[in-house]
Amino acid sequence: MEGIFPDRVEAGRLLGVKLSKYAGRDDVIVLGLPRGGVPVAYEVARALRVPLDVFIVRKLGVPGFEELAVGAIASGGVRVLNEDVARALPNAVDIIEAVTAKETAELQRREQSYRDGRPAPELAGKTIILVDDGLATGATMRAAVKALRQRGAARIVVAVPVGPPDTCREFEDEADEVICASAPEFFQAVGQYYEDFSQTSDEEVRELLARAAESEDRPASA
Repeated sequence: MEGIFPDRVEAGRLLGVKLSKYAGRDDVIVLGLPRGGVPVAYEVARALRVPLDVFIVRKLGVPGFEELAVGAIASGGVRVLNEDVARALPNAVDIIEAVTAKETAELQRREQSYRDGRPAPELAGKTIILVDDGLATGATMRAAVKALRQRGAARIVVAVPVGPPDTCREFEDEADEVICASAPEFFQAVGQYYEDFSQTSDEEVRELLARAAESEDRPASA
């Protein structure tokens, strides 16, 4: 089968090679979408010798119909709304505010947990390489791109190991550059392209971010 990766580590190493032109640049930061995107992003950041952080996106599900998203919130207090869904809701303002409050609390909890007290990075004016372990519908990645535009990112590169061709193409209109390492024609789910697609834990996310921060703080050897 096309595009089989042993695991997220190997997928990240492959992406790192494809992104080599960004290596060593002080205006570049790699952001992983938790949780599964972080092990991939860690390898990309390590290969490029640039900082790593997380960018958390939380879907705003309609109460009772959680799979229906009225929007999303992202790190930095950014909210992106789906106006079509919002218009169809009775008491839309109250519903959106209540769901936003609930998901903001969870987003902040995750940020504090993952960063372990480290400050969030400054993203305005930066080249952002936004990494996940794959694209399916692309909804989370789309919300992340919109949120980063609102945060003033200078350039946004969407980088994933695998995704359906049409979704990868759609991002060419939204991001400044798109790297889909593999875009198989008969795509069904991200997990089918990994031999090991076991769930990434919060603990693993914390550990990888701490390791990346430690190596960033360590002075380069002469």
